[in-house]
Amino acid sequence: MHPGEMLADLVRQTLANLHRNKLRSFLTLFGIAWGIASLVLLSALSDGFRQGQRKNMAQIGDNIVFVFGGVTEEQAGGQRAGRRIRLKESDLDAVRTNCPSVAVLAAEHKTYEVPARSAFNSGRFLTVGVNPDYLQLRNLPIERGRTISAADVRESRRVAVLGYSVKKQLFEKRPVVPGDRIYINNYPFEIIGWMGEKEQNSSYDGWDNEKLLVPSTTLLRDMPADRKVYAEGRVNGFLYRPVDVARWEQAQTEVRSVIGRIHGFLPTDKGALRLFDSIESAQMFDSIFNAGEIFLAVVSLVTLSLGGVGVMNTMMMAVAERTNEIGLKKALGATRRRILVDFFLEGAFLAILSGIGGLLLTLALAAAVNALPMPTLFSGLPIHWSMLAFASVALGLVAVASALPPARRAAEMTPVEALRHER
Repeated sequence: MHPGEMLADLVRQTLANLHRNKLRSFLTLFGIAWGIASLVLLSALSDGFRQGQRKNMAQIGDNIVFVFGGVTEEQAGGQRAGRRIRLKESDLDAVRTNCPSVAVLAAEHKTYEVPARSAFNSGRFLTVGVNPDYLQLRNLPIERGRTISAADVRESRRVAVLGYSVKKQLFEKRPVVPGDRIYINNYPFEIIGWMGEKEQNSSYDGWDNEKLLVPSTTLLRDMPADRKVYAEGRVNGFLYRPVDVARWEQAQTEVRSVIGRIHGFLPTDKGALRLFDSIESAQMFDSIFNAGEIFLAVVSLVTLSLGGVGVMNTMMMAVAERTNEIGLKKALGATRRRILVDFFLEGAFLAILSGIGGLLLTLALAAAVNALPMPTLFSGLPIHWSMLAFASVALGLVAVASALPPARRAAEMTPVEALRHER
């Protein structure tokens, strides 16, 4: 028989089976379709939350580690436990020199509740002293104007970048242009730019919308948090990025060892330094999402398997209803192999048809969801080719497993047994 004729006959037989029992056929098709759809959709849902979490963490900075002084928990070098560790600028120089796994490093200088005023309004804001290295690590994009440059830091210029909420409070709806003047701690500062509104869901020191950015040298000169702290070269903390994500643990070990040697605590003393490692946090979230995704995939595969059982039952009933037809074909010379192939292709076609319907439904639903505005911690339903390939393989296995037993049963009938069967 010509391949086109075989395909037409296959479609005709499948439609005839579906027509014989519409309710059973609908449930069969729905079971396979829902199994495939749930497998792809649940994976996309998990990946959407995973990417949303990463985007949220990237609002602060990408692959960075924050280091703050803590309180020692272990005795070391004859010194008691419970000492407070205060970080200094000289510690950063030691890290730059002795920590090859650290790529970029910057100190954190900040002063809380600094008074600022324009000609229209005033307020108190967290003011952060920044430099190019700090801006390379932190995610602080400028909407208009420019950011703080190395020359601003080197010359201790009185220039400022406004957070979105700061600009809104100081100027309300009045127009602002780079070059306008405000007063910070009663010193005149030139506005060189401002940040756009930032959708931020996490922070370690306050929302970036509510900050003022000035050169670090200017902050230390005009508005240090404490004159004694300034004189001793203390810093609020520092942040760094490892040279490679794979070396984040090595970078942590190097930093703890270098700072511990300077301040007299053991590198194993976890309380001496407080670290927030965004890479470690991302890996922890990844492991949680991976475990959840595996669980959801198993549930979806069980659902898909149940749909396959439905296909197998449908084909078993089709074999029973067409017993006389099978006997007639064998009496006219149809071989066992031909009967096996016919019923196997019919069952596999039914399963694959259902699965393709489920995949098309999934793609349409994902496209509709991705067209909507997304919340901060959710990035939609990303459909990856790897998951589509996995779903296709799973569908193929279920199609084979559900179509083969009925086909073998039909092929094993003898002509005499089949022709004697009562309709």
